[in-house]
Amino acid sequence: MLVARGLADPVAVAAPDDQSGRLFVAERPGRIRVIDRDGDLLDEPFLDVSAEVQAAYMEQGLLGLAFHPSYRTNGRFFVAYTDFRTNGDTFIKEFRVSEDDPNRADPDSGRLLLAIDQPFVEHNGGTLQIGPDGYLYIGMGDGGHGGDPYDYAQDRGSLLGKLLRIDVDGSGELPYGIPEDNPYTGLGRTDNPFGTTMPPDRERRGARQERPEIAPATLSIADGRLGPRQEIWALGLRNPWQFSFDPATGDLFVPDAGQRRWEEINLVPAGAGGGANFGWDWLEATHCYPEDVAQCPRQQVGELPIAEYEHGDNGCAIVGIGVYRGDRSPELDGAYFHADFCTGKIWSLKRHDDGTWRYVELLDAAVHALGSGQDSAGELYLTTTESPPAVDGQPPETPTGAVWRIAAADSVSSGDDVAATDDP
Repeated sequence: MLVARGLADPVAVAAPDDQSGRLFVAERPGRIRVIDRDGDLLDEPFLDVSAEVQAAYMEQGLLGLAFHPSYRTNGRFFVAYTDFRTNGDTFIKEFRVSEDDPNRADPDSGRLLLAIDQPFVEHNGGTLQIGPDGYLYIGMGDGGHGGDPYDYAQDRGSLLGKLLRIDVDGSGELPYGIPEDNPYTGLGRTDNPFGTTMPPDRERRGARQERPEIAPATLSIADGRLGPRQEIWALGLRNPWQFSFDPATGDLFVPDAGQRRWEEINLVPAGAGGGANFGWDWLEATHCYPEDVAQCPRQQVGELPIAEYEHGDNGCAIVGIGVYRGDRSPELDGAYFHADFCTGKIWSLKRHDDGTWRYVELLDAAVHALGSGQDSAGELYLTTTESPPAVDGQPPETPTGAVWRIAAADSVSSGDDVAATDDP
């Protein structure tokens, strides 16, 4: 069901638990818009960082938004964007709401938490989520190009191709803390199979290094090499887009956009801890990568997807939505939803009592799916555009982006505005 129209490449929806009933929508060119309790899209943005954002390519821009668990009292929130001045490096920044207007952020309150080098313009990830543990989870793609040429996704010395987990309330030398139970905390960890020596191909291309003054790596006492990055929570990802937690169980669903043929959905059960390896670039979903490789380390990876679909009629790039836990459509409770960017198709995935999963295509919408979000009441939202996203960094004169609420078919009345479908 339609919530709002007239947005420019909306890629994320978030809602603080502040009892205001508002939705906040991140537009890729660099603005955060407010949809008020009455469903009106406010003209003035909550935050405008478009002058700082590099959005010249489709996978760049303002990509993530999350609110502090105590936003109602401290007014803190977090954004992820590709930075214009560094030609597209990922910046994770904290801002605060204005003291005199709840619908406006203080633009001068920005504080850089983490900067991550991006060697290419694709696979920037950027999804932000506050986990049930109160920590900030950051999804990072492998840095771009085809086939992860620098092996970043499996390199524990790099923040690319990972899920990161940081304590935004921590203190110390960095502007954030490292949770004690992150898998690579502590000195002396030498379980990085690639060490810290750049692969020869990376040296030839002259890839830039991450910023040591912002996020230093760990020095391993055992052999003098730089060890794994302590911010890492999980690894082996190509471009995780719109990962999310089940509000009821704490399970973590991680959709990962594929390279040539396969899109995948990964699961980290609540309580499983960090350290999962989702397999990229040894695997594309459950299949060896490249596809002409006969044997690949499935057993070494150990974390295979719970579902996958092939490119072609199904689409080309997965967009996670989340697990429904709202009250408006109770028959959807517990189902995980995702869409595809190219086709607008929407699927549900739900686990039976015997542990098996039922994977069903539900809808073929005539839109481009871009992003998603969930409010504090458990309702799910999908963001779309009717035209391909702008690739020059500038929003169109007449934006076609929209926010939709996921609803069961029998809860929709004849007068409700629903997305057009390719099939009745």
